[in-house]
Amino acid sequence: MKRTPVSLRSFACNVLFASCCMTAFFVAVPGAAVFAQDRGPAQRVVQGKVVDADNAPIKGAVVYLKDSRSLAVKSYFSDDQGAYRFGQLSPNTDYEIWAEFDGKKSAVKTISSFDSKNQFTINLKIEK
Repeated sequence: MKRTPVSLRSFACNVLFASCCMTAFFVAVPGAAVFAQDRGPAQRVVQGKVVDADNAPIKGAVVYLKDSRSLAVKSYFSDDQGAYRFGQLSPNTDYEIWAEFDGKKSAVKTISSFDSKNQFTINLKIEK
């Protein structure tokens, strides 16, 4: 029986170890992808500004967001720059959004569940 040199033996052990590590990596990576999918679809965000006929921001306008499933309505007061923001919205729900200020109302805009975007910028104009 022939004796194998030590360097060849250690090389074979290193190759075996590397192939085991690669196998473990490729088994673990698809599992991580499945785990990421288990978290569910991404949440949506709608934001924008409330402006007047001259595109000047309106501070203190009430922005309404109506959920088409539960008919629940959330509201938000626009800030000094007329900005508003609603977060954590379901991607599987349609929404209606509009603003009111001083007895006047903007047009109603719709966010469809069929739209694949997760970020919406909708500016609402209130004619005075």
